[in-house]
Amino acid sequence: MHCDAVDAVQDGVRNMDTVKLSNGAITVVVARKGAELQSLTDAERREWLWQADPTFWGRHAPILFPIVGRAANDQIRIGGSDFPIGQHGFARDRDFEVLSSGPERAGFRLIADVETRRHYPFDFELDIRFEIAGTTLYQTVTARNQGAAPMPASIGFHPGFQWPLPGASAPQTGHVVMFEREERADIRRLTGGGVDAAGYPTPVEGKILPLDASLFLEDAIIFDNLTSRSLWFGAPGSDGIRVDFPDLPYLGIWTKPGAPFLCLEPWQGHAAPAGFDGEMADMPGMVVVPPSGSITRHIAIRIAAPAP
Repeated sequence: MHCDAVDAVQDGVRNMDTVKLSNGAITVVVARKGAELQSLTDAERREWLWQADPTFWGRHAPILFPIVGRAANDQIRIGGSDFPIGQHGFARDRDFEVLSSGPERAGFRLIADVETRRHYPFDFELDIRFEIAGTTLYQTVTARNQGAAPMPASIGFHPGFQWPLPGASAPQTGHVVMFEREERADIRRLTGGGVDAAGYPTPVEGKILPLDASLFLEDAIIFDNLTSRSLWFGAPGSDGIRVDFPDLPYLGIWTKPGAPFLCLEPWQGHAAPAGFDGEMADMPGMVVVPPSGSITRHIAIRIAAPAP
């Protein structure tokens, strides 16, 4: 192939709006905007991912960076100076470069620019990789510090799933979240835009969280003292969604009451505590990445029966 033809192919990959991965067992669609997962279908063409109905919530599965949740007063403080930043950061609203696209793998990249530095004054490189194998989708997010100063950063995953799930004969209230281990610690709730310092009794019964829309009348359930690094969501007797998050210490579960979706959100960090007035580096779960260093976090989403 001539050089100009090769360049044309590479430019086409970089500029495509969506990337499709398929292996016969699952098919995945990812958008350049936000490097956001938009579809997860099985061999029967059933859609498992929430389809972003704006009546309820107009997103599918955004990546959260450089913060998770909301910063105090929608500002982060770096070295005593405040920078405006929206909930969950800005990566979910930016167009990524498509680095590679193949039948079962794809890579995306976002690089700091003048606009991102208005909100987050660091030279970063954010890579998001997708890979499928069998009925499992693997997502890997890496944030690199390309600057000369230490860079605080959080990474979060925010996938939303159909609720009820496809193929389940049970209604929403027949679905559960089954944790890898018993979860006995108190949960957290949001108050006034921040995380309440008080703990609330966990609704988890051993390893099982029975699901009901009333759980979310006060917004998300936040697990900040989580022992599990894996969970299963579904209706007993049917296939469901397993989410593995080996290196993410926090978890949010959220929907809007009455909406037909459920978000299972493994996080590195979470929203600022109510009344927080400190530096970004001191927000919960924040990782300070040294110059030339990086932080990488992973999740795997699998269509599967519950573990025995």
